[in-house]
Amino acid sequence: MFLAALLLGAVLLRFFATTQLIEETEPAARSAEQVAAALNAALRASANPRATLDAFSRSLGSEGAVQFRPAAAAAAAGSPVRPRSSFATAPAWFAELVAGPEIGAAHPVSIDGSQVGEIVFAPDISADIYEKWIGFLAIAVSAAGLALLTGIIAYFIAGAALRPLRDLAAGLSRIRNGDYDGLLVPAGPPEIRKSCEEVNELARTLSRLNEDNRGLLRKIVSLRDDDRQELARELHDELGPLLFGIRANTVALLDAVPDERAGFRPSAQGVVQSVEALQQANRRILERLRPLHIHELGLIRSIETLLANARKQAPQIELKAEIDPQLGELDGLLCQTAYRVIQEGVTNVLRHANAGSINVKAIVEAGELLLEISDDGVGFPEGHVFGRGLTGMRERVRALGGTFELLREARLTLVRCRLPVSSRS
Repeated sequence: MFLAALLLGAVLLRFFATTQLIEETEPAARSAEQVAAALNAALRASANPRATLDAFSRSLGSEGAVQFRPAAAAAAAGSPVRPRSSFATAPAWFAELVAGPEIGAAHPVSIDGSQVGEIVFAPDISADIYEKWIGFLAIAVSAAGLALLTGIIAYFIAGAALRPLRDLAAGLSRIRNGDYDGLLVPAGPPEIRKSCEEVNELARTLSRLNEDNRGLLRKIVSLRDDDRQELARELHDELGPLLFGIRANTVALLDAVPDERAGFRPSAQGVVQSVEALQQANRRILERLRPLHIHELGLIRSIETLLANARKQAPQIELKAEIDPQLGELDGLLCQTAYRVIQEGVTNVLRHANAGSINVKAIVEAGELLLEISDDGVGFPEGHVFGRGLTGMRERVRALGGTFELLREARLTLVRCRLPVSSRS
């Protein structure tokens, strides 16, 4: 708008200022025309027109608005006649814009029917151009100042009007990200204040629902752990003795078989081997269902034992670990969750990743327990849906108010969990 106003001002200045200058110089222009007519009459009546012309041109001089210009000089100068102006008082483009060709004039002077020169009217309009330049600068500076002032006022007014909307948008973003504690201060128009109050009520409701869901998840996880322990107890108390009894009876049967029935021994030994394999499988199942050594050895030793077993199971995989000594201070559900996350993460890598290395990190920082299991394996396909293992890990983490991520970074697959240490129980 400012540039458009300046352009319009320049167009108007071109027409109106030039017209004003023409009107101001019109009397002098008529005088120059009368001088030319008088000179031509005097030359026609003079016995020596050349001498008369020389005397006349000397009397005019070279500084006035009306001058005599010989024919050769007129041909070299061309037309139209330009007014005189000192461009030091104003930029050249402005002087050219204001001083149009209509201001100057040239009237022919003849001797015996042959043009010998012309009376030139070229007024000095430097003062007029300078005056109009100052006026143009005043208008431009005033317009720029008003535009700047208007912009500043509009900025602050719009900022004050839009601040409640920005606060409302920021509050909705916090709610979307799961932050329900930062309530909005109702401000602005009544509609926005009402919206802020509704958003605050929504945040309170979501906070209560989040706490309820977290409590339900904790109960579900606890019940699931209880079921695991019950199943582990059943396997240990029922299946374990039965397998031991089968093995013992088979060994006793082998000892009781006479040598002449030696063909029976391979079958019996196969039974013993199968029972031993079942006992090992039973121990692995019991270990996954109920890692008793967490309570006996603590979380750090339990994780180290878990990783040692993983190294034995897959010796071709390089396994590195960073275990924070502060993990020894954790207990309760947080301790069990940390162990289960690492256990499930390492197991998934061993089963599915076809990896060459595994890195396990478990550290306490800024009041949070960071668990990270990364590998250089094949990763997961796009649109991967969580299986039971990953779903169980995420539910355990959510039950304690933590975050769970499965992502791909720098050709590594990462399982990353953050758990608030204050939530342990």
